[in-house]
Amino acid sequence: MMRSKSLLFLLIYLLFVSNVSAQKNKKLSGNPIFDGWYADPEGVILDNKFWIFPTFSAKYKDQVFLDAFSSNDLVNWVKHPKIIDTAAVKWAYMAMWAPSIVNKDNKFFLFFSANDIQSAERKGFGENNPDKDDKIGGIGIGVATRPEGPYKDYLGKPLINNFYNKAQPIDQFVFLDKDGQYYIIYGGWGRCNIAKLNDDFTALIPYPNGDLVKEITPKGYVEGPTLFIRKGKYYLMWSEGGWTNGTYKVAYGISDSVFGPFDKKGTILVADEKVATGAGHHSVINIPKTDDWYMVYHRRPIPNLDRDHRVVCIDRMFFNEDGTIKDIKMTFEGVEKVKLK
Repeated sequence: MMRSKSLLFLLIYLLFVSNVSAQKNKKLSGNPIFDGWYADPEGVILDNKFWIFPTFSAKYKDQVFLDAFSSNDLVNWVKHPKIIDTAAVKWAYMAMWAPSIVNKDNKFFLFFSANDIQSAERKGFGENNPDKDDKIGGIGIGVATRPEGPYKDYLGKPLINNFYNKAQPIDQFVFLDKDGQYYIIYGGWGRCNIAKLNDDFTALIPYPNGDLVKEITPKGYVEGPTLFIRKGKYYLMWSEGGWTNGTYKVAYGISDSVFGPFDKKGTILVADEKVATGAGHHSVINIPKTDDWYMVYHRRPIPNLDRDHRVVCIDRMFFNEDGTIKDIKMTFEGVEKVKLK
């Protein structure tokens, strides 16, 4: 009997060692890149590591926390569970969505939306709780001294909780411009706004005409904006279609200004019935001092068995000589290892 137990423990140990060795020897990330139902991934480089901050993909009432994932090479990922939750953010009670993170002044600021608040004309639309006051919610901020948290509520209230230009205050992306100014680009329900953040992220800076936000909605925009600069040009990317089905996709526009106009150049990430459907709400990672770009996005496996069955994937993003973006090829293989210098 003792010998049988010893053999069993030896077998378990060998399997463990074999699995660890296989992980270390992985040459490709594979897609999805980590286990679990997740969406709306923010891919960034922090402290010389790759990080992904996604939405936990579940019913709104179950979206009461955010996880994070880190990697040294884009291939092997470590999970950091519940870096922030509604226990730390007293005004939030559900629908914590689409984190965006900034490293500033030796602190990490995690922007997120919560509560799926509804404007008066749309009250009752979606999954909001009729017993709750929908006036509380919108875009908030967590703060921590490490990327993996734990994060605490920075403001004690939402930064943005109004429906400026009829944009639902969700899907925020924080962007650092060439002149050092931070902007927040956000918006659902087919409207996209941009606002200036003050130096300590406690408020929005009004524009000269007194408005707190400007609308920069491109044609076809639905939600999920992200913005980057390449070779002096501003690229605004966004999601179109319906997030609950296979029509979801990614489009983009190019401008000489952070304020646009961002005329649509094309749709570059769409469903592929051989790979996955519902691909969208993405971010991009540029390897410093190179022109190597990666798209981090979510998609729906085939067959798709549930509205919230979404997974996080990563594939290469390439440009044409004229600066336009080539169509993204979704893969099961993912990407090769990358080492940051």
